[in-house]
Amino acid sequence: MKKHLVIVESPSKSKTIEKYLGSGYKVVSSKGHICDLSTSGKDRLGVDVEHDFKPTYRVPKEKKETVKELRELAEKSQDVYLASDPDREGEAIAWHLARELGLSVDDDNRIVFHEITKPAIEAAMKEPKKIDMDLVKSQETRRILDRIIGFKLSKLLQNKIQSKSAGRVQSVALRLIVERENEIRKFKPEEYWSIHGDITKGRKTFTADLAKVDGKKPKIRNQEEAQAILEDAGTTFTVSQVKTRSRRKGPKLPFTTSTLQQEASTKLGFGARKTMSVAQKLYEGIDLGDHTEGLISYMRTDSTRLSGLFVKDAEDAIEKEYGKAYKGKAHMHNSTNAQDAHEAIRPTSINNTPEAVKPYLTGEQYRLYSLIYARTMASLMADAKFDVTSILFQAGNCEFAATGQVMTFDGYYKVYGKYEKASTELLPALEEGEVFENVPVISRQHFTEPPARYTEARLIKELEEKSIGRPSTYATIIDTLQKRGYATLDKVSETSRTKVFTPTEQGVLTDQKLQEFFSKIINVEYTADMEKTLDVIAEGDEDYIKFLHEFYDDFEPLVDKAYEDMPKKELERVGRTCPQCGGELVYRNGRFGKFISCINFPKCRYSETDETDIPEAREHRTCPNCGADMIIKKGRFGPFWACSNYPECKTIVPLKEKAKPEPTGEKCPECGGDLVRRKSRFGTWFVGCSNYPKCRYIKKEPKKKAPETLDAAEEKTESSRGEPHA
Repeated sequence: MKKHLVIVESPSKSKTIEKYLGSGYKVVSSKGHICDLSTSGKDRLGVDVEHDFKPTYRVPKEKKETVKELRELAEKSQDVYLASDPDREGEAIAWHLARELGLSVDDDNRIVFHEITKPAIEAAMKEPKKIDMDLVKSQETRRILDRIIGFKLSKLLQNKIQSKSAGRVQSVALRLIVERENEIRKFKPEEYWSIHGDITKGRKTFTADLAKVDGKKPKIRNQEEAQAILEDAGTTFTVSQVKTRSRRKGPKLPFTTSTLQQEASTKLGFGARKTMSVAQKLYEGIDLGDHTEGLISYMRTDSTRLSGLFVKDAEDAIEKEYGKAYKGKAHMHNSTNAQDAHEAIRPTSINNTPEAVKPYLTGEQYRLYSLIYARTMASLMADAKFDVTSILFQAGNCEFAATGQVMTFDGYYKVYGKYEKASTELLPALEEGEVFENVPVISRQHFTEPPARYTEARLIKELEEKSIGRPSTYATIIDTLQKRGYATLDKVSETSRTKVFTPTEQGVLTDQKLQEFFSKIINVEYTADMEKTLDVIAEGDEDYIKFLHEFYDDFEPLVDKAYEDMPKKELERVGRTCPQCGGELVYRNGRFGKFISCINFPKCRYSETDETDIPEAREHRTCPNCGADMIIKKGRFGPFWACSNYPECKTIVPLKEKAKPEPTGEKCPECGGDLVRRKSRFGTWFVGCSNYPKCRYIKKEPKKKAPETLDAAEEKTESSRGEPHA
């Protein structure tokens, strides 16, 4: 008997779903997209601009075998269901599958589910629908826009300034980073002062801050003004007002894609790509011993909605575990362009607590799942309650204020307290009219700070707030900016874990030229409006052909003008000639950084590494094989010596020879071999057996009270890892 064929995107997902559906179904994977725009036609766009932007799709070489297998399976099957992911990309994948497999778009062969659990899969199979062609048109429009902007601008920038690429969203993200850097460079710090009184009652000392002078909020610009206020205030403080009020603090909404990326960055130290990679595995399915189950709902979403069934289960669990007082209510606040067909990111079952599934998860999966579970539970719990006490003091013509708070009910902090700390500062009991003599009053000098550079979390938040791109693309955008050499993500300091974006020289130049010639297109407002139009197309309320014509009529003249007026960046000369053809050697930027090549590229393909920052480059080496000079080149694992006679001679030598073990004169107490001093993979020295790896004896050094040198400090750090040094 023929089986029903179900096609999903992910191979790991297919195994889980096939178990749920049973023996009558065959579930296979398309492994993502099976088609893409070709690189044929005018400007290699794969889009016929002159005929209403008709796209030409092709099956990539690496997907031909997959498509062939799917066709064979489809012919042998009773019917075919397309179960790609529930978003625009997924809808486009379903459409491409239908085209390549000869299926009708008028048939009810599209199934959609938002979590990989048996009830969700079975319910989806009972309600197949037609492919949503409005969603497909929206995705296709976005793809065409990205291809036109990306290809045309990238080709221009490569030709004019040797930048590698540009993009509809990528270039706006770069604009934000460069704008912030410009603000920092232009920033001029301004001096200001603050004044504080330290008040003691009993054993409790607390600080009251200057709030008003002569009934007005003060602006203290220098030490002279601060000193005048100190003299006016004196040291006698009288309590003029004591107020106590109740304050409530509500939980945050459940996670969307962008808020998950932000919170995972700040709370777990995960980059956006790692967050999405770990979340993908949690969604696709985890082997829980007796069965496989997806632990979270679909992780590409901008909706904060939770299903009524899940809310009911969660509320019952909250009441059972913590009591009725901890029950809150579901909240939802979606952005204007949120795709509300999805839910927020949540656990698929409230019974899969982090501790229950911990044995089946990796460390990273457990940490991210715990965060998602806690955030979802907290979003349905009661507000936390605080008693806030505000005290005003009169000192001369000055008014000082102190505020303290104490939590009276923890509410959602019961489950989210490990991720969000509540400040508690209890003030002593005071009465109006109470007087404090000889209060120490001090002034402090401050300077205004420049705006902070973007962290991953801050940049993602900014992109989302300005409606630039889709949250599911943010990880790719951030990666691309770094891979293209437009920005670096570096630690603020050696002791800090925080990393921030700094534009490179090439990134600043790229942004400068894009703003000079394409500010009408590459800006926040235009990109956000374009995203809104794509949403309207997805609803079936916009003619996408008309929209593409309007865009192209604005864009193409700008490209033509840039080719005419943008000056070509002269390549920096090295001051030497090419040993192969005699042409001048110039500096270029490659994927491994700056390098030297012949100006006659691509006719002459001679290249070498920029050696200015490599001390070993001062050495002179000859090839042990052919006697020619050796040069330093860079590969994916760093610099190395290579024969200049390549490709005739392909000899390569490591840049640094491995440090040879040094005999200590001692014997190994375990096997009798010689003990030697050798260097670990962490760069530190240790004493171990010369018969490693057969004998793994390591001599433990006596602990030192305090390392006197940098090397000693490093050795102490490495030994604390508890890992063998060998």
